Amino acid sequence: MCGVTGYLGASPGDDVLRAMTTAIVHRGPDAGDTWSDGAAGIGLGHRRLSILDLSPAGAQPMHSKDGRWVIVFNGEIYNFAVLRAELEKLGASFVGHSDTEVLLAGVVAWGVEATLKRSNGMFAIALWDRERRELHLARDRLGEKPLYYGWHGTSFLFASELKALHAWPGFRPEIDRGALALYMRHNYVPEPHSIYRGIAKLAPGCWLTVSTQTRPGELPAPR
Repeated sequence: MCGVTGYLGASPGDDVLRAMTTAIVHRGPDAGDTWSDGAAGIGLGHRRLSILDLSPAGAQPMHSKDGRWVIVFNGEIYNFAVLRAELEKLGASFVGHSDTEVLLAGVVAWGVEATLKRSNGMFAIALWDRERRELHLARDRLGEKPLYYGWHGTSFLFASELKALHAWPGFRPEIDRGALALYMRHNYVPEPHSIYRGIAKLAPGCWLTVSTQTRPGELPAPR
């Protein structure tokens, strides 16, 4: 299953990021790790359920070979073997057998949008561009893998589950009465809403970009 967490903004310290990631340990009992860049104000966390590559070569957060990209990924890319073969023809080489490594190589070769369009599967992805200082969040076409996001003060938070956000200092969620009414009507809370005011759920088949230049409280429209 796996799970992802993270933030963009003022760094609260690695202990907070680890606490966010530990809150969803049930999603990935095999391993977990975090990565942060205090100067950029970015932190990524991952809990791993090993499926395709059981070795440390599939561990996340994972860095691209050129050092530009860092990814945390929940899900499975069904056509990763086909994509890998295409990338190998372009000169890419791989150290492991995970679909995460293929995703990173695809982003390096084709860019973010083109790689997402080529990827068939179920996924929630957080991808950090160290060069442009941009955070990309993406979700699969059917929305099988969840991904929540929103602002808390000057920090942009995201996670596979809402409970991870509770580990952020001072996070006190308020029930969104409009979302509660939707739940009573549909028996679930439809995207882009969540049960918490100010926290959204990325819609299926969409991706969005937040950068260090994004104003706090501003949510770019998903594409």
